Amino acid sequence: MTDMTLTRPGGWAALGCAATYLIGFALLLTVLAPLNFGTARMDPAAVTAFLHARPGVMIAWYSTIYVVNALALAVLVVALGQRLAPSGWAPITRALGLIWATLVLGAGMIANVTVETVAHLYATDPAAAADLWQVLHTVELGLGGGNEIAGGAWIACVSLGGAGLRILPRALAALGLLTGIGGLATIVPPLGEVAGALFGLGAIAWFLALGAVLLARPHPIQP
Repeated sequence: MTDMTLTRPGGWAALGCAATYLIGFALLLTVLAPLNFGTARMDPAAVTAFLHARPGVMIAWYSTIYVVNALALAVLVVALGQRLAPSGWAPITRALGLIWATLVLGAGMIANVTVETVAHLYATDPAAAADLWQVLHTVELGLGGGNEIAGGAWIACVSLGGAGLRILPRALAALGLLTGIGGLATIVPPLGEVAGALFGLGAIAWFLALGAVLLARPHPIQP
């Protein structure tokens, strides 16, 4: 049996992805909680005031949930692509995964530049800073924070392919499929916030379990 040379790096990358989600949720529910960040109640004026006062916090948050996550995700995507080879699922999952990683990285780069630009503008024109933040925040959400189409499609395809080839436990594949469906459901406006939260929580559990499987079982699971 061919040695899966990227299996262990992929396992650690999966755990890294889970860690970025956990850190992101922790800050969202504590430091950023007064801003109602990510909800319909969010006040752009309050957000830009926070950006001006504590830009480092926002840059650290964005860098964790976007930049670090995207880099770890890229490693995981390649590792899983290798594990799914030579089936037809390998190129499909690799393409979808790298698209997702690129979108997430782009969202993080835009978000960090937005923090710097808005924090500087706020000192002279708070109203203009709030308007600029709304525009750039919308771009950021369109790329990687407001919907989870790419992520949902990738997790669902990896889960289906992994189950079919018996390289993932059935329970993990089922969790991934449900998580993927949740991500795809974020495109429906009434379901956006709830589906996004379910996708995030499901992805944490899926990444953690996937990391454990890749680290503990370097070879495909036998029926």
